Amino acid sequence: VQLQASGGGLVQPGGSLRLSCAVSGFTLDRRAIGWFRKVPGKEFEGVSCITASSSQIYYADSVKGRFAISKDNAKNTVYLQMDSLKPDDTGVYYCATAILVSGCTSGGYRGQGTQVTVSS
Repeated sequence: VQLQASGGGLVQPGGSLRLSCAVSGFTLDRRAIGWFRKVPGKEFEGVSCITASSSQIYYADSVKGRFAISKDNAKNTVYLQMDSLKPDDTGVYYCATAILVSGCTSGGYRGQGTQVTVSS
């Protein structure tokens, strides 16, 4: 199983980034997946997760209305569109298998992270 995240970088406050995660070893139409982040000084947290059927989507309160998760099952890739970025969004973002029960927690597989830095 591999999860290859990309798309991070340096962006000014108010800017946008789109993260991508290419998955191999399982198909996204059979497993929930999500984006998680480790922000300096804070706990590892679920940012946004989506079920295999796309029937349930979770967003952390801190990103609601600004971030949007989507996936392309044909490409076995999941995306995170991040708009109106804030300095507090700075951190390392990971894609991982997910469990959506009372929020979103990381499952058994996690890829390497991609750094997102929001700074002027």
